[in-house]
Amino acid sequence: MITTSLTSLAQATESEQVGNTALNIAIFAAFVVLTLVFVIRASRTNKSTSQMYTAGASFTGRQNGFAISGDYLSAASFLGIAGAIALTGYDGFLYSIGFLVAWVIALLLVAELLRNTGRFTMADVLSFRMQERPVRTAAAVSTLVVSFFYLLAQMAGAGGLVALLLNINDSFGQALVIAGVGALMIVYVLVGGMKGTTYVQIIKAILLIGAALLMTVWVLAQYGFNFSDLLGDGAAAGASLEPGKKYGLDGVTKIDFISLSVALVLGTAGLPHILMRFYTVPTAKEARKSVVWAIWLIGLFYLFTLTLGYGAAALVGPERIAAAPGAANSAAPLLAYELGGTLLLGIVSAVAFATILAVVAGLTITASASFAHDIYANVIHRGDAPDGQEVKVARIAAIVIGIVAIFGGIAANGQNIAFLVALAFAVAASANLPTILYSLFWKRFNTRGCLWSIYGGLIITVGLIIFSPAVSGSETAMFPDNDWSWFPLANPGLVSIPASFLLGILGTLTSKEHLEYKAAEMEVRALTGAGAEGKALDH
Repeated sequence: MITTSLTSLAQATESEQVGNTALNIAIFAAFVVLTLVFVIRASRTNKSTSQMYTAGASFTGRQNGFAISGDYLSAASFLGIAGAIALTGYDGFLYSIGFLVAWVIALLLVAELLRNTGRFTMADVLSFRMQERPVRTAAAVSTLVVSFFYLLAQMAGAGGLVALLLNINDSFGQALVIAGVGALMIVYVLVGGMKGTTYVQIIKAILLIGAALLMTVWVLAQYGFNFSDLLGDGAAAGASLEPGKKYGLDGVTKIDFISLSVALVLGTAGLPHILMRFYTVPTAKEARKSVVWAIWLIGLFYLFTLTLGYGAAALVGPERIAAAPGAANSAAPLLAYELGGTLLLGIVSAVAFATILAVVAGLTITASASFAHDIYANVIHRGDAPDGQEVKVARIAAIVIGIVAIFGGIAANGQNIAFLVALAFAVAASANLPTILYSLFWKRFNTRGCLWSIYGGLIITVGLIIFSPAVSGSETAMFPDNDWSWFPLANPGLVSIPASFLLGILGTLTSKEHLEYKAAEMEVRALTGAGAEGKALDH
């Protein structure tokens, strides 16, 4: 058995230099150059709106499954979950379980039907059978808000990761790192569009799962492949095997855990950047196949996080992890350094860096497409935008979104990114999922119900987050020195998701709008794919 001296780890400080800075930068640069080659090649066909938003629906189900994995396995999965397990044990692994189980809902209820009923964005589905301009506006607002929360997590992860590798401990230096990530993200989107971004995500998924597999085998080899011994040493170091270390077993903390679980399980099917991936395949069958591939790949990776988390606790130690720049988010890189020294650290960190770049690029193209396609082309110009202008507006929007993400990431730097992503899931599950399910399965659903559900879900969720202990009033809050919190739960999903479903029902039943023929047309389209390229059926 391998034991770790907590006494020696207690002497670790934030100024500890981990790895070789020059090597880390060289590996980072190699990845950026490799992905830019694919992005520039993809830019040759990146002219039309279809190519910009969905790569012309040219990817197979298997390719899209890898890309979905690349989009979904974010910094929260690799850095945040490993760190949460290393510091809290069993409760940290609940993130992995929630993120994986969520795909069952996406597979059974959303993937095929969404692919058949839309073209580019979530708003294409929601507005099909309702008043187009107000619904598109609401859907675009929701997409932008969810994307912003998700971007916060990725940018915060970038700051902590590169701070660890380059030994940057001051806030100004970490802010520059976040700005650099944002600039690269903008380049990927502007040059490569969806096709370039998809190639980046495929490469990143292969590298990430491969690196996690390598580290998992390496950790288990330290224990003669005796998983029980690994768990025992991890528990002895502080990663508890008992439920309740983080969330407790009674009272508010137990309710908070239930709220987090609901948000994680229901949030995936409402994430705009995941939903948009279903449009990059040519048929609904390929959309279903891509989700099946994604489930296998994502499930395999999340099994690895259990070994990585307890391995980090046993071989590195919670105190050293907590003292490093990036705190919990540094667990996986520190474990890599402990196992394979400077070279493995550089490789694993480059993979984590790739993870962040791929996800933020996917989020940015989704948010910019929503603004350009839904607001500019269909709300402002009523579906008759000048030729070529929509793509230009999408690129300008990508720049603006990138700048906003940079400043938001600087503000969120130091937060656990798995937790930040959970907030994005709560917003997605509250504002997006109810309207998607009602649109696909409830014929009576109408414009008022859709608007009440989206705006009500957004306002309730964001409002409760602002007044929760996640933002103020606790040691781990974004603003720990202030206290304006009155809502007791760190994740509002348990309240906001049922409220949004209820608002959709109330809004629908209090409106006289009945569009049964549009609901019937949408049902045929959802089940058969007829008219999926935007041509309505004859009534």
